[in-house]
Amino acid sequence: MTDPQRGRPTTNSMRRALKRARDGVALDVTEAAVLLQARGDDLTDLAASAARVRDAGLEAAGRPGVITYSRKVFIPLTRLCRDKCHYCTFVTVPGKLRRAGHGMFLSPDEVLAIARDGAAMGCKEALFTLGDRPEDRWPEAREWLEAEGYDDTLAYVRAMAIRVLEETGLLPHLNPGVLTWTDLQRLKPVAPSMGMMLETTATRLWSEPGGPHHGSPDKEPAVRLRVLEDAGRSNVPFTTGILIGIGESYEERADSLFELRKTARAYHGIQEVIVQNFRAKPDTAMRGMPDAELEELAAAIAVARHILGPSARIQAPPNLADAEYALLIGAGIDDWGGVSPLTPDHVNPERPWPHIDELAARTAESGFTLRERLTIYPEFVRRGEPWLDPRLLPHVRALADPETGLAREGATPSGLPWQEPDEEFGATGRTDLHRTIDTEGRTGDRREDFDEVYGDWEALREAAAPGMVPSRIDTDVRQALSRAADDPTKLTDNQALALLHADGPALDELCRIADTLRRDVVGDDVTYVVTRNINFTNVCYTGCRFCAFAQRRTDADAYTLSLDQVADRAEQAWDVGAVEVCMQGGIHPDLPGTAYFDIARAVRERVPGMHVHAFSPMEVVNGATRTGMSIRDWLIAAKEAGLGSVPGTAAEILDDEVRWVLTKGKLPTATWLEVIRTAHEVGLRSSSTMMYGHVDQPRHWLGHLRTLAGLQQETGGFTEFVTLPFIHTNAPVYLAGIARPGPTDRDNRAVTAMARLLLHPHITNIQTSWVKLGTEGAAEMLRSGANDLGGTLMEETISRMAGSSYGSYRSIQDLVAIAELAGRPAKPRTTLYGEVSQERVAAAAASDGQLPELLPVLPN
Repeated sequence: MTDPQRGRPTTNSMRRALKRARDGVALDVTEAAVLLQARGDDLTDLAASAARVRDAGLEAAGRPGVITYSRKVFIPLTRLCRDKCHYCTFVTVPGKLRRAGHGMFLSPDEVLAIARDGAAMGCKEALFTLGDRPEDRWPEAREWLEAEGYDDTLAYVRAMAIRVLEETGLLPHLNPGVLTWTDLQRLKPVAPSMGMMLETTATRLWSEPGGPHHGSPDKEPAVRLRVLEDAGRSNVPFTTGILIGIGESYEERADSLFELRKTARAYHGIQEVIVQNFRAKPDTAMRGMPDAELEELAAAIAVARHILGPSARIQAPPNLADAEYALLIGAGIDDWGGVSPLTPDHVNPERPWPHIDELAARTAESGFTLRERLTIYPEFVRRGEPWLDPRLLPHVRALADPETGLAREGATPSGLPWQEPDEEFGATGRTDLHRTIDTEGRTGDRREDFDEVYGDWEALREAAAPGMVPSRIDTDVRQALSRAADDPTKLTDNQALALLHADGPALDELCRIADTLRRDVVGDDVTYVVTRNINFTNVCYTGCRFCAFAQRRTDADAYTLSLDQVADRAEQAWDVGAVEVCMQGGIHPDLPGTAYFDIARAVRERVPGMHVHAFSPMEVVNGATRTGMSIRDWLIAAKEAGLGSVPGTAAEILDDEVRWVLTKGKLPTATWLEVIRTAHEVGLRSSSTMMYGHVDQPRHWLGHLRTLAGLQQETGGFTEFVTLPFIHTNAPVYLAGIARPGPTDRDNRAVTAMARLLLHPHITNIQTSWVKLGTEGAAEMLRSGANDLGGTLMEETISRMAGSSYGSYRSIQDLVAIAELAGRPAKPRTTLYGEVSQERVAAAAASDGQLPELLPVLPN
């Protein structure tokens, strides 16, 4: 327990800090730690300024004088946990559950009984609380899940959330503990909100023996902060908070609040912050610790309000307040949290919930009106996409007031289908964009939600700065060149980094070495594939900050193709000699769970001989989470539907330092590697890519190439490596003044040459992009170690939307001309670098690999 007398602030430091708070000046950690110790008159002063901040926020939110709560039921899905928190009475062990006649988990009937009773009493939230991944510690939990047909605890959580939605209409709020990015994608479609307390950033309370979190892997502060960030990246309305009085210092308590502010500012995804006071429990290791006093709680609430600002929603549980409601309202709360008329607080069972009528009366005594909200806060209800999954919209709309986003008075929960039967999606929007992008261009240089969808630009600018600092290079470039010429597999990281920085004559020599190695390994043929790109939708809410292709469904340039249009385009490509269609699209929230299978099947049925190269790792994860399948099972099903190979796009830079600047919500590096590894294991080969020249540095390129080489040694599944220079013109991260304007010619040559050297002998095909570099640029890369030109494309929308000026297609003769410019012959290939049949060669030659000039634009 923090000793309130230890290190008490001086009168002058308290006076200065209180004045800064009154004046609305931003506090630092030291000042916040001082204010956390305010008591008596100082606390009254602090609370008054905090309350003014709160009141300004409520006024701006359109609900002045309103304090909210959620009417809920508490569903303790399992009381087993792999952690060992020293103050917790919620968690138990299998033996105690058996002796009490309970199962390891609540059964579906027990879950639904609680939910139905709650719905009958007017509850609208089903709070799922459970221990972290109990199957990792307890064989009994694992056996129960296996017997019931669930892969893990989260699969059971997901299934029960759907049952509650469909059979009762209550809105699930999920508290399953630490979640990975992929876990969040699995659960987002079944719950309007989720939560996990940060508790504290004091690492010593986790790492040191005797600490309250020692022996609890899920209580490491860095792990919990990562969950908050991943939730923000995934557009999940998220509840979190701090637990005061468990042994943290005032400085550590202040630091916890600043970390919450940092995450809230970056992603705008924290819907509420709970400030909870420690209460000692019998039969726990911390039973002798004194409770956090209510004045200490009030000071923490007031400081939280000053740090987090007027737009934050701050909650204190009313059952832990000893009826001192006015003290907490006066300190700056605007929410009482979930209050249940039915179930106890299973985490604090000795503290009964107040009756809602009493809570309303005590709130009124402080001059506020108590209003019911839903588990998802009003701000997020009104935001809609991408914060609320379309499959949950009917459930939320049935209970929400359309004007305020609060709970609609008189609304009664009733079960609704969680997901309508999948239907074929139809064509909408600007479906001729693949042609008119070259003639009419895009409607505007940015989407209309530019200032919201990508997160906070100023916070991003601060996050990007460290990664953009160049490395100091001390290695002798001449020695590195000698090593590269002798045996590139023996290049050290320092030598490779020196070569990635090479310029002038050293760069010329590097490219000569790479080109010599290229000739020795794959010969002089410049390969290409007659292919058509089909981007079946550009509607996407992922928030990739480099992407100018993604649009909201209501934007002027948004479109989605029908299955017939996809198949028609594939058939047109086949008629002019194509051997491949490359298909990728935005992460459209409305596409049905079977959409990717349907797309692959539509092409296979229309053109049985066409190779389907489709679906980036991000799309694979999206498809798997929508269908509730594992990544492996989803890939196997996609292969059965007609998928032939997978593009290794969505890689960008396989370094999360850079990745989280480039993209708000795309899959992390580890998940990209998992998807590609699994694809290779199930017999789906893939390309590999790197997009460079934005907020990265050569050290990131090196790490990326080493990662790809390592995975190729493991699986052998990569067909080629594709260099993707960043197109900056319309990229949001460039328009916001953060990214540089793409790579230089020097960068392009160095990346191509070093890809040849660092991936040798594992990935032998190095592809350059005529779309991004043009004819002269592509020819230069062919002289720097590349051996492949990619495809004819026939249509190319993604780079053109970003501002590429090199067109949307190349004829076969155009590609042959690029090869000749580099002094080399050209040769067609298949997707997997095999020989092209004579029939396909002849068909391509007859049309020069181009769609007929007068081919009609497909109708909407």
